[in-house]
Amino acid sequence: MSIKYTVNEKINPLKPDEKRKWYATAKTAGDTTLRTLSKDIAARSTVSAADTQAVLTALTEVLVEYLADGKIVRLGDFGAFQVRISSQGAQTEDKFNASLIKSNKVVFRPGIDIKEMLKTLKYEKD
Repeated sequence: MSIKYTVNEKINPLKPDEKRKWYATAKTAGDTTLRTLSKDIAARSTVSAADTQAVLTALTEVLVEYLADGKIVRLGDFGAFQVRISSQGAQTEDKFNASLIKSNKVVFRPGIDIKEMLKTLKYEKD
């Protein structure tokens, strides 16, 4: 596997007076749809592409429900999804309320297979 990258000159926002430096940015190689994933999974199993797509669609629906309930969703060796929030601080616990929560995001923590893949990646300048 090889990830293509470009190199871009960027300023350090924490030190704007410093000389710009060059940083790598990964290039994407397109995207993959749920339909394509379903066909590829079906080709590697005894399940039809339609059945695979139905299961993957249901997985996304259930994943959203569990995350909205505050659960960590662990998908075995694939990894885990979890909602994280960030907030402004309050002077005391009693003064904290939900209006101080400013953002949220879904965080993915890769499992062992993805971590191993990341260790063996090769990089190619585009």
